[in-house]
Amino acid sequence: MTTDSSRPRVVVPDRLQSALKWYRIAAWVTGILLILLTVEIIAKYGFGSEVEMFGAGGLFALVPDGSVQAFNLSQAVLIAHGWFYVVYLFTSFRVWSTLRWPFWRFLWLASGGLFPFLSFVIEHYATKTVRAVLSEIRGEA
Repeated sequence: MTTDSSRPRVVVPDRLQSALKWYRIAAWVTGILLILLTVEIIAKYGFGSEVEMFGAGGLFALVPDGSVQAFNLSQAVLIAHGWFYVVYLFTSFRVWSTLRWPFWRFLWLASGGLFPFLSFVIEHYATKTVRAVLSEIRGEA
């Protein structure tokens, strides 16, 4: 069985639009969680504090590291960012594989969840690029 790799893969606009929508949501959630994680790391290692919720200090309280008695919001943010980064990687893969971009584009998309604020920048340019491809596919000017 032979395949002709010189033929471009047909991109279904609705599938690409859906992949872009989920990528954008994942990029924003991951970016926000990464900013919260950065604040948490600064609080923990810079000031020796963690964020406690619903404890003796009220709704939110900074308590000394290791002395959280109620809900540990610092740890929850850490775990949530880790899992949403996995979702972000999956949505990045969906966009990348639908468009059959080179591998460096996947790395470009995936790097958005590594540094604070970078996911917002990459999401903006990726959305702009994908929307241009969608316009070209649909024959819009």
